[in-house]
Amino acid sequence: MKKRWILNLLLLAVVVGIAVFLHLKPQEQAQSARFEVSSLKMADFNAVKAEFPAKAPTMFEKQDGYWMMRKPYPARADQASVQRVMSIIAATTMTKLPLLDAAKYGLDQPVLKLTLSGSKGDQVFTFGTYNPVSEEQYVGYAGQVYLLPGQYSEAASTQPIEMVDKAPLSPAERKQLAGFDLAHLEQWEENALKVQMSNEGKWAVNDAHAKPTQNEMNEWMDFSWAQAQATSVEFYTPDRKQPYPSFEVLLRNGKKVHFDKVQESPEYLLARPDEGIIYHFTNDTGFTMVNPPVNIQAPKSQPPKSQ
Repeated sequence: MKKRWILNLLLLAVVVGIAVFLHLKPQEQAQSARFEVSSLKMADFNAVKAEFPAKAPTMFEKQDGYWMMRKPYPARADQASVQRVMSIIAATTMTKLPLLDAAKYGLDQPVLKLTLSGSKGDQVFTFGTYNPVSEEQYVGYAGQVYLLPGQYSEAASTQPIEMVDKAPLSPAERKQLAGFDLAHLEQWEENALKVQMSNEGKWAVNDAHAKPTQNEMNEWMDFSWAQAQATSVEFYTPDRKQPYPSFEVLLRNGKKVHFDKVQESPEYLLARPDEGIIYHFTNDTGFTMVNPPVNIQAPKSQPPKSQ
């Protein structure tokens, strides 16, 4: 009886072992069959250029650690958008072929030519036709052809205006935030409101009747400005003859960033004349951005003096 029990355990162990082997072996084979398009790193590059047959190229350049759009518009770039364009360097595929006949894959007249430049020189990726069976795209790089999902060419083909940074302040400006001069907005003209943060991180308001709390002010600045993202942006030519209600963001280095309030409803539109960009916000988000929680309290009325 004991021998049979031991035999059953051994048979069970064998069955479990075979099941685990069959489960893991295909995964190992699938992993070993995948090819890396490159061993490049994003840190290797400081310039990106996407060229198309029928429209102007899109170009980015890294400046002070951040990506800037150079063409077709000079503007701050959305960092994540540029990283998506560059993500092809980390792509993997199960199909790798020698590039012997470019025309066979539509690579003699590519729909997109992506050039990444930097310490590794110019690395050129060309995008051709789609495979009718897998619906993947043929991509040529370094004498090889790879079948990749269309997401890589789609990222580079995004409309340039959608790849502009939607934050009203640059990363460097957000780090320098020190206050706001709101005196030229109609709701604050009477108070000539100005809120500032000291070097110790304490908020001060120039209105004696204001009773702000530090936590509320910190949360307001973080939500409304440090993390602010417009729903969309547009380029415009500032008209110096057209007056708008305005305000200024104060920076620790003494600089000021000027904004014009172009519209309140149905969208809240804030314009930066120095950038030539209008930032679109929802009405409630825009309203919050220019109305800090300073808690101004009406002064108590004095009792009449006795005669």
